[in-house]
Amino acid sequence: MTIEQTNEEIIFRLPINLCILELEKITGYLKYSEAVSNSQASELDTDFLANESKKRWWDENKSNFIK
Repeated sequence: MTIEQTNEEIIFRLPINLCILELEKITGYLKYSEAVSNSQASELDTDFLANESKKRWWDENKSNFIK
């Protein structure tokens, strides 16, 4: 693996035999990090939004799981 940094970007070069599923997990984390890098939200704010989102999803979908 090599990592190269230019003025515009960071480039990762990885061997072809790596597990794609693991790379997708890492990519997801990097996309998340990029998305929140300029955020001014606190951890408390994000926890609240996550909990509200999960609650809303459960309220809308619990009938699919509980008969």
